[in-house]
Amino acid sequence: MANREALRELQARLAARLQAARGEGSSVSSWLAVESAGMRLLLPLEQAGEIFPWRGVRPVPYTQPWFLGVANLRGALVGVADLAALLGAAGPRSDAALAESSLLSLNAAFGVNAALLVERLAGLRGADAFAASEPPPEGAPPYFGHCHVDAQGLRWQALDLQILSRHPAFLAIGA
Repeated sequence: MANREALRELQARLAARLQAARGEGSSVSSWLAVESAGMRLLLPLEQAGEIFPWRGVRPVPYTQPWFLGVANLRGALVGVADLAALLGAAGPRSDAALAESSLLSLNAAFGVNAALLVERLAGLRGADAFAASEPPPEGAPPYFGHCHVDAQGLRWQALDLQILSRHPAFLAIGA
């Protein structure tokens, strides 16, 4: 119960900050910072949908290992992808670890009923939160954006969720 209230509080703070940034006419890109399997990722706010607490998913047989199954989110059946596993970085998770995780739906404008499992929400970030930016590594998937380095020297990989939502590997869930 406390987890749901904390998630609602985080969602309210994120929505308020996003609204304030829009009201200021800020042209600075803004991201939702998340962590999964030790990876620090930046997801564009305008490409993200809602954040939901983990409630479990119904497994679907004969699918890719990163495809966890389907979940009912606000009355819609949504395919759930383990973001870390999709990026090749996840291992098995305990039920306790999953209980602390969240589902981030993709923007409905993409026309893909999908959500991403993320282990931890780390708040909002703007371009001013980073000291340096580097192009994606050579050979990185096309949905990888720039890698940003914060003042503490931590590297945050930006992902383009719109490109991810159209990528053949993401759309081909069959094993």
